[in-house]
Formats: sequence, structure tokens, C-alpha cells
Amino acid sequence: MPDGSDKRPPTTRPGPRHVAIIMDGNGRWAQARGRPRLFGHHAGARRVREIVTACPDLGVEYLTIFAFSTENWRRTQTEVAGLMNLFRRYILKEMQEFVKNDVRVRFIGDRVRLDAKLRSLMDETEALTSHCSGTNLTVAVNYGGRDEVARATKRLAEDVAAGRLMPESVDEETLPRYLDTCVLPDPDLVIRTSGEARISNFLLWQSAYAEYEFIDTLWPDFTSEIFTGLIRGYGSRERRFGAVTA
Repeated sequence: MPDGSDKRPPTTRPGPRHVAIIMDGNGRWAQARGRPRLFGHHAGARRVREIVTACPDLGVEYLTIFAFSTENWRRTQTEVAGLMNLFRRYILKEMQEFVKNDVRVRFIGDRVRLDAKLRSLMDETEALTSHCSGTNLTVAVNYGGRDEVARATKRLAEDVAAGRLMPESVDEETLPRYLDTCVLPDPDLVIRTSGEARISNFLLWQSAYAEYEFIDTLWPDFTSEIFTGLIRGYGSRERRFGAVTA
């Protein structure tokens, strides 16, 4: 059980290998400037490149960003359509930059509801960058943690029903093999911008022991300097995974 009795100062540890970011605050950033919400989303998309570029020097091998959730379909039709158009334009614009900068791109989430052109661009980008060995960028589009676990459980159940998997062999090491993130390590650090202190259905299984940072900065104002500070600060944390330091 959790034990808060260990009060010794934490030792400095290596920086996070995998950082996940809930990029929140685009709409409020735009509204504060008297502009439509989509103006903020465009500003937020430009910020992504800066953060991806900063990763290698900080030792961050994996970066996962939350671009569009399964719940975001509830927004106005205008905003949803604008976001989908932004995703298509962003991928087209950045595809060659990803290759140039040795960035491997993956997408997670349920693609069924996305339009065919966007799905095709996602497939093309994954294939084009599959040889890249630098930063691993994962973009969550139409993603929800509960939805991901439900889809994974369905695939697991199908394997059990087909006799490819024995029920008695299923444990907590089994399910991750069916998740969208099956080829990724669990995140070490999850950052949420905009001052909201909730995880919003993001990487629920994978983040069981991640460290969290909730910061007030809106995503379009999230600079590489702020990112660097959070990465450096992570090194002073002590991750015990339920144990007590000897």
C-alpha cells in the first residue's frame, strides 16, 4: 500500500525517456485575443514542431501528444471540421520535415470514424518515416483511454475464443500487447497545459505510474524553455512504484 513515511531527499535520476503531453488551452488562448478557437489550434500546431525538435538534446526518445479525443466530437461541427482540415494540412506540411529530422511518426486511436483522406495520409506518414531512428512521435487522434482498453479487450477475447490464447494465461502483461501503444514504453512523465488538473481519458493503462505535471501555461505559449525546465525537474523526483527506498 502507499507509504508516505520516507522523507529523505530524492536522488537525482536520469530524465524521462517517454513524455506524453495533453496539449490543452488552444481555444482559450485564441479567445483571450478576440480570435476564433481555430486560430488557437493553428498556433498550437506550430508549437508542436518546436517541442519535437527539442527532444533529442533533452534525451527524450518518445513523445506522445494528445491531438483529438473521442470526446472532442461533441464540439461544434465548425470546430471539428476545422480540426480535421488542420490535421490533414499539418501532416502534408510536416511529412518531409519528419523524414529530414529523423522523426518516426505513429498514430494511435480508432481510425474508423476519420475520413479516408486523413487515414491515407496517416498511413503514408507512418510508412515514410518507418526507417527513422530519432525521436518517436506518437499522435493520438480520435483517441480515448477507455475506448482503447475496450478495443484491446475485444481483440484479446477474440483470440481466446479462437483458441490462440488460453484464459489462464491472461494477466496484466497480456493486455498491453493489444493496446494501440504496444510498441511503446510506458510514459515516464505526463504534462498537461492550461491549468486543468485532470487526465481526460489519456493513456489510462500506460500512465499508472507516470509522474504528472499540471501547469498553467496555455499550449500555444508552451515554449521549449518551459519544456526543458520540466524535463530537468523530473530528474529530482524519486519513482518508487509502490515500494519504499532502502
